[in-house]
Amino acid sequence: MNRIITLTALFMSVAAPAMANAPGGGYEGITGMFYGMIAIILAYGAYDIYKT
Repeated sequence: MNRIITLTALFMSVAAPAMANAPGGGYEGITGMFYGMIAIILAYGAYDIYKT
């Protein structure tokens, strides 16, 4: 479980600037939450597949 938390934190810290919206669009917060939830779900799925 520590590995998935580490990978999620790494992904969020590296990919956050690339997924940023233009300022003033009004959707900056919900977009970040959406991408964060998708990243966590995908990371857990990969973890679940490859755990031994």
